[in-house]
Amino acid sequence: MLHLRGEASLDSDQLATLTALTRAASALSAVGVLTIITTFCLSKHFRNPMHRLIVINAFYNAFDVTCTMISTSGPKAGNSSALCQFQGFLNQMFPIADVLWTLCMAINVYCIVFRNYDVESLRSLEWKYVIGITTVTFIPALVLLFIHSDENGPMYGSVTMWCAISPKWVLFRIILYYVPIWSCILITVTLYVLVGIEIAKRRRVLRSITSNILYNPAFENTIPPSSSGGGGGGGGGGTHDSNSCGNSTSAEYDDAAPRDEPVSSPTGASSSSKHYAASTTRLTTTPRASPLSFRHYILMPLFFFLTLLLVWVAPSTNRVASFVDPTFASYPLMLVVGVTGSLRGFWNGIVFVVVGMRSWKRRRELDEMALRPVERM
Repeated sequence: MLHLRGEASLDSDQLATLTALTRAASALSAVGVLTIITTFCLSKHFRNPMHRLIVINAFYNAFDVTCTMISTSGPKAGNSSALCQFQGFLNQMFPIADVLWTLCMAINVYCIVFRNYDVESLRSLEWKYVIGITTVTFIPALVLLFIHSDENGPMYGSVTMWCAISPKWVLFRIILYYVPIWSCILITVTLYVLVGIEIAKRRRVLRSITSNILYNPAFENTIPPSSSGGGGGGGGGGTHDSNSCGNSTSAEYDDAAPRDEPVSSPTGASSSSKHYAASTTRLTTTPRASPLSFRHYILMPLFFFLTLLLVWVAPSTNRVASFVDPTFASYPLMLVVGVTGSLRGFWNGIVFVVVGMRSWKRRRELDEMALRPVERM
């Protein structure tokens, strides 16, 4: 949430409208946060590593909702009041944490594409993310609670729509608020650009995207040799290998991939194997590798980042305008800043459910396709 450079003079009706809109948007965000947590707890289809990061971030969003729900009550209570100081603390810590979690999602995508990270490797990063984000956001926010001067007053003060770093401490606002946020956004953009370039270079990846699969060697399982002489789990396993790649979209990223299990095949000499391979055999096609859902692991984090940019368009416009003209104050823009800054949890919930449901439906269809018996010559 970016704020006006100074306090704007609003009449009682304008202030009431601003308060009502920000609290209504905050209520929607609260619904979004609860939806994310409830869906994660009740549905096993929403528990991959990306989903876990989003759920962890939802708890941070809950504190952000608390901040925006307080709305103008913080400034009304006075800059030195406990309510205003508490709101300022929340306002300093949790919007930055939200941006950092979006950066962590981009880092996960980068690690998947460039480092071939598997599920265990991604999960091993979670506690590091939690400790790192909590530390780098909590300590500065806490320290600012104790900064006060006779000339400028407390560090946290009114910015009309809520309490944050006071406009009188403008240098600290830039260094401790805007710089971290936009640095994270720029790094995230860079990571996604690198990922996009790398994906464009991989023709196998491009082919797998059409099947909602992003090929990653780290997720392949060793396949025992087939008794019918079909070859091992390497890349040159003939028609069965290519078919299993084409139908491997049904496997869940978190789960161990099932191995190829042909219906009981006779064992014997080479001639028997050739005769058996020439005959028509009914097989249940099962995934050769635990695949990487393109929607879950690329599109979902990307959509989260796009919603983040959407949230920050109005505040960024306001920040540029206020630097150009220190007397700038736009009530309509203030309303947009208040509403978009309060809807963060709502947009997160929308992306989580919509993208996740589409991926789940697609995976279910592919599961049904993979379980159909096929004829093999």
